[in-house]
Amino acid sequence: MPIQDTGTQVTFHYVSGQSETFSIRATPQEFYRQLQLASDSGWLTMHLLDQTVAVCIDKVVKVEVKPAFPEIKGDGFFPDAQRVSALQRGAAR
Repeated sequence: MPIQDTGTQVTFHYVSGQSETFSIRATPQEFYRQLQLASDSGWLTMHLLDQTVAVCIDKVVKVEVKPAFPEIKGDGFFPDAQRVSALQRGAAR
Protein backbone atom coordinates (compact mmCIF):
# COMPACT_ATOMS: atom_id res chain seq x y z
CA MET A 1 0.00 0.00 0.00
CA PRO A 2 1.64 3.30 -1.05
CA ILE A 3 2.00 6.10 1.45
CA GLN A 4 -0.50 8.91 0.88
CA ASP A 5 0.55 12.57 1.04
CA THR A 6 -0.94 12.71 4.55
CA GLY A 7 0.24 9.22 5.50
CA THR A 8 3.14 8.03 7.55
CA GLN A 9 5.00 4.73 7.53
CA VAL A 10 5.95 3.44 10.98
CA THR A 11 8.25 0.46 11.61
CA PHE A 12 8.50 -1.09 15.07
CA HIS A 13 11.60 -3.17 15.84
CA TYR A 14 11.00 -5.51 18.77
CA VAL A 15 13.39 -6.95 21.36
CA SER A 16 12.75 -10.38 19.77
CA GLY A 17 14.44 -9.21 16.56
CA GLN A 18 11.19 -9.08 14.59
CA SER A 19 9.82 -5.92 13.00
CA GLU A 20 6.44 -4.73 11.73
CA THR A 21 5.60 -1.83 9.45
CA PHE A 22 2.30 0.04 9.39
CA SER A 23 0.97 2.77 7.16
CA ILE A 24 -1.09 5.23 9.19
CA ARG A 25 -3.22 8.22 8.26
CA ALA A 26 -1.43 10.76 10.40
CA THR A 27 1.47 13.12 10.01
CA PRO A 28 4.78 12.14 11.59
CA GLN A 29 4.19 14.89 14.16
CA GLU A 30 0.77 13.45 15.10
CA PHE A 31 2.27 9.98 15.41
CA TYR A 32 5.06 11.30 17.64
CA ARG A 33 2.48 12.92 19.95
CA GLN A 34 0.62 9.60 20.17
CA LEU A 35 3.90 7.80 20.86
CA GLN A 36 4.59 10.16 23.76
CA LEU A 37 1.10 9.55 25.16
CA ALA A 38 1.55 5.80 24.75
CA SER A 39 4.58 5.88 27.01
CA ASP A 40 2.14 6.45 29.91
CA SER A 41 -0.15 3.50 29.08
CA GLY A 42 2.55 1.31 27.54
CA TRP A 43 0.50 0.48 24.45
CA LEU A 44 -0.17 1.76 20.92
CA THR A 45 -3.15 0.29 19.07
CA MET A 46 -3.38 -0.04 15.28
CA HIS A 47 -6.86 -0.66 13.87
CA LEU A 48 -6.45 -2.47 10.55
CA LEU A 49 -9.14 -3.40 8.07
CA ASP A 50 -9.35 -7.00 9.30
CA GLN A 51 -7.82 -6.88 12.80
CA THR A 52 -6.60 -4.73 15.64
CA VAL A 53 -2.92 -4.86 16.65
CA ALA A 54 -1.78 -3.70 20.10
CA VAL A 55 1.92 -2.87 20.33
CA CYS A 56 3.58 -3.09 23.75
CA ILE A 57 5.96 -0.14 23.91
CA ASP A 58 8.13 -1.98 26.47
CA LYS A 59 8.95 -4.61 23.82
CA VAL A 60 10.03 -2.05 21.19
CA VAL A 61 13.72 -1.19 20.87
CA LYS A 62 13.50 1.14 17.86
CA VAL A 63 10.82 3.03 15.92
CA GLU A 64 11.43 4.27 12.38
CA VAL A 65 9.13 6.94 10.95
CA LYS A 66 8.91 7.98 7.28
CA PRO A 67 8.83 10.72 6.20
CA ALA A 68 11.23 12.38 8.62
CA PHE A 69 10.07 15.26 10.81
CA PRO A 70 13.18 17.36 11.51
CA GLU A 71 11.20 20.25 12.99
CA ILE A 72 11.01 18.40 16.32
CA LYS A 73 13.86 19.74 18.44
CA GLY A 74 15.04 19.52 22.02
CA ASP A 75 17.02 17.29 24.33
CA GLY A 76 17.77 13.90 22.85
CA PHE A 77 17.35 14.97 19.21
CA PHE A 78 20.28 15.07 16.80
CA PRO A 79 19.73 17.21 13.68
CA ASP A 80 21.49 16.32 10.43
CA ALA A 81 22.34 12.77 11.56
CA GLN A 82 23.33 10.25 8.88
CA ARG A 83 23.16 6.47 8.97
CA VAL A 84 26.55 4.84 8.36
CA SER A 85 26.59 1.51 6.54
CA ALA A 86 29.12 -1.30 7.15
CA LEU A 87 30.79 -0.41 3.84
CA GLN A 88 31.18 3.21 4.88
CA ARG A 89 32.66 2.17 8.26
CA GLY A 90 35.13 -0.15 6.52
CA ALA A 91 36.19 2.55 4.05
CA ALA A 92 36.94 4.98 6.88
CA ARG A 93 39.57 2.64 8.41
